[in-house]
Amino acid sequence: MTLSLASTAEEIVAHLRTLASEESRAGMARFGIATERALGIPNALLNPIARQVKRDHARALELWATGIREARILAIGTDEPAKVTRARLDAIAAEFDSWEIVDHAAHLICEAKLAHEIIPAYAQDDREFVRRTAFSTIATAAVHLKKEPDETFIGWLNLVEAYSTDERNFVKKAVNWALRQVGKRSPALHRPALALSEKLAASSDKTARWTGKDAVRELSDPKTLERLNAKKR
Repeated sequence: MTLSLASTAEEIVAHLRTLASEESRAGMARFGIATERALGIPNALLNPIARQVKRDHARALELWATGIREARILAIGTDEPAKVTRARLDAIAAEFDSWEIVDHAAHLICEAKLAHEIIPAYAQDDREFVRRTAFSTIATAAVHLKKEPDETFIGWLNLVEAYSTDERNFVKKAVNWALRQVGKRSPALHRPALALSEKLAASSDKTARWTGKDAVRELSDPKTLERLNAKKR
């Protein structure tokens, strides 16, 4: 089946089913990806499909509603950021069941210019994957929101510190990821991020200590420092 901008959600799902792979599905489970509703199609095959069908908000809603992992990834990747609302994000966040879906959604949040609103709200949310979304979005914003001022990220470092003791696996890894990405964003942000990393590394809390030590290791790495020094020139 040849997909195009005119392809319906039903046609896209039918095409996805032809690409299903039980072997790939089993492999995904080993990486902690929720596979209960997965067809087993790697992102390397989904990305070209997203480019073929392009963006369509109404169709994205239909794809998400199928509940199928691959359809949901395409829903996030082919939605129209200008039409994505906070209410819509809250609705899909309530159904997050995998770190992978969360990390795809972080890109959409940044594209929809809702990071400032979502990050503090979701950080306070006690649901594991919703809280992960806050920190995954910080990490994503550090790389992709090129025009965002350093002051924004310094403020978000306060959230990193506040939630550094959350021991749940998918939260603590995202908190750590956010800290490292902010520290690598610019020379100006490296200093406060490294200082926070060192503070957490000395914490009596084992989760905060793990986050801090791991971040110190990367932010002190000669290759990281070399890249940051190159940005000064």
